[in-house]
Amino acid sequence: MLLTITLVVSAVVALYVYLTWNFSYWKKRNVPGPSPHPLFGNFPSFILRNHPIAVEMDNVYREYKSKYNFVGVFSTRSPRIFVTSAELAKSILIKDFKNFHDNEFAGMTDKELDPILGRNPFMLNGDEWKAKRAEVTPAFTTSRMKSLFSIVEDVGSRMTKYIRQNKNTPLESKELAAKFTTDVVSSCIFDTDAQSFTNEKSEISEQGRKMFDSSFLFVIVMIFMSLFPKLAKLLKIGMVSKSVEKFFTKLMAEAIQYREKNGVQRVDYLEHLISLRNKKEISDLDMAAHGVTFFIDGFETSSVAMSFILYELAKNPDVQERLRKELLNASNDQGTITYDLLLELPYLDQVINESLRLWPPAAFLSKKCTEPIELNLTLTEKKLIETDVCAIIPVWSIHRDPDHFEDPATFNPDRFSPERGGASPYREKGCFMPFGDGPRQCLGIRFARMQVKRGVYEILTHFELTVDSKTVEPLQLDPKQFLTMALGGIWLNFKPIAV
Repeated sequence: MLLTITLVVSAVVALYVYLTWNFSYWKKRNVPGPSPHPLFGNFPSFILRNHPIAVEMDNVYREYKSKYNFVGVFSTRSPRIFVTSAELAKSILIKDFKNFHDNEFAGMTDKELDPILGRNPFMLNGDEWKAKRAEVTPAFTTSRMKSLFSIVEDVGSRMTKYIRQNKNTPLESKELAAKFTTDVVSSCIFDTDAQSFTNEKSEISEQGRKMFDSSFLFVIVMIFMSLFPKLAKLLKIGMVSKSVEKFFTKLMAEAIQYREKNGVQRVDYLEHLISLRNKKEISDLDMAAHGVTFFIDGFETSSVAMSFILYELAKNPDVQERLRKELLNASNDQGTITYDLLLELPYLDQVINESLRLWPPAAFLSKKCTEPIELNLTLTEKKLIETDVCAIIPVWSIHRDPDHFEDPATFNPDRFSPERGGASPYREKGCFMPFGDGPRQCLGIRFARMQVKRGVYEILTHFELTVDSKTVEPLQLDPKQFLTMALGGIWLNFKPIAV
């Protein structure tokens, strides 16, 4: 019995020492920062999920931003710098990109354990990232997006029909937006109808949700992979389940087989992937991984962004009416709008930018130091940042900082008006980065904005939006989600309008 107790105590002590071993890292380097907690580091909510991580980070941001450009923090046991300066954030993303080349999660998995995510440009490092990005980038040309516009229009019509069928029933905006983006990306990538508006349990939707699993078990797996990367690889622990991997690999293979067998010609993402395969002889897994990359870029973050745009329009009827007038004035005799004209509408841009400022889909970015660099802690003091130390950029906090935006909690699209320079002045200051910035900003940003604009156009030219009483206001962030989502959902009413 005594031996058992001794072994248990020794194991607990050993674990405690391992988890806190690095906690003197920043003190030795005279870098200020909040005191970490064993196992949890400075952001317990990442594991406990009892508070939104954006709020937890915002507390650190507000405490230190007036004194330092960054402070030292810990993610579990790993030292990080926490950026409190928009100017420094911009430098890390653009000017000093070669020193912060990789995303934090890059390298956590590989092509053997996770063939789908392991080939995703977001997860790749160095030259391998450059090669994969070079394969993907040509898929987002203007000519290809124009050719896809009719697909987005068709899905928009299905969305209108779905809303009309559910008349007098409040709809949750994230779910509605997810149905729209799922059907769009499924058609554009896999040349298949996901049937999100006719089938509540659409298989593509369900498999997509599994990729964005935010369960406690998934968090534990992520932490284990972070703390014990070598052991995780030895145990062959991956981030995407084999069932999801098999589903998307099969989906891609069937789409290619059908298109080639029937001689289908369509300028879409699938056509680009087939062309890429013929030129470079990439594998079926590479094809599926590219398909999933497009799917991720176009599905989840776009639906998050669109849901908050609809909410702000419903909450601000004056903005809603002003935007509706702009959209209707730009409509043609067929009651729709051209690709070129949609992308030129100034007030639509303002509304989307302001919603992305208040509700960025990702509350923070994390970039890994790939080459040692000295950064300005203050105006007069520099500190060396060593390789593998990640820089956390709190997008949520920077977007809501009164030093950058007057009355930041207020939804005011006019702050992005053409007379004020649109989004450019804020991007130049480094205080507006809803999709990141620099060479590794979101690959599908142009496609994402296009489909969201067309989705908003479709809804606003057919329906008047109001916030339903089922929506808990003021909105609170859901602490159990990785992306920015409202606790309890955003429930809206859709009243048909006569056009």
